[in-house]
Amino acid sequence: MAGSQLIIFDCDGVLVDSEPLAVLAYERVYERHGMPGVGVDIISQCFGMKQADIIARIRELTGHQYPDHARDDLWLETKALFTERLQPTSGLPEFLSELKIDRCVASSSSLERIHHSLDVTRIAPHFGDAIFSSSMVKNGKPAPDIFLFAAEKMGADPADCVVIEDSHFGVQGAVAAGMKAIGYIGGGHSDAGHGERLTSSGATRACADWAGITAELDRLGFQLN
Repeated sequence: MAGSQLIIFDCDGVLVDSEPLAVLAYERVYERHGMPGVGVDIISQCFGMKQADIIARIRELTGHQYPDHARDDLWLETKALFTERLQPTSGLPEFLSELKIDRCVASSSSLERIHHSLDVTRIAPHFGDAIFSSSMVKNGKPAPDIFLFAAEKMGADPADCVVIEDSHFGVQGAVAAGMKAIGYIGGGHSDAGHGERLTSSGATRACADWAGITAELDRLGFQLN
């Protein structure tokens, strides 16, 4: 119902500790196609973007033109790594098991990737069909489109939504949507300046664990139980 509180979760780097694996997938596939040097220093500048925007950004940064006919290779490599190694972020299953408030996923990834990530980490039942991809909207993060779309579908006013994000692009999109944003810095890709980047983009706080997220949600007036 309109006006109900809603928590919107990003997927990669928030629900699942996927970013180090995604970096490895890009590095392997670009190398396979004769384009070396696409490692964490490059991909870290693209966290939070959808794949088409990542490929365009890599081209800007390196000059590498990824072949259109090989787009599926990136997902196939990523999927194999996720199937073998992907884990939920530390403490997340316990957090979700105690959560009573409405929640959904709003991610820059494809629906196939989101569903695979949630399935292999066994957290899919916590979200049901409340899963939204930037493939459903015109503009990816940092545009607010995916967050506004998710709120509309979930019957929530943007002012009653909080977004949990690990990327500054995602935080910027949440703020542009008129929502509160909490930064999450508990993923394997987090570095010393991660929290500052998120708060400078508009996050109310950057939290390294789900206990911190819980405390910040409570401070913001979100009734979790």
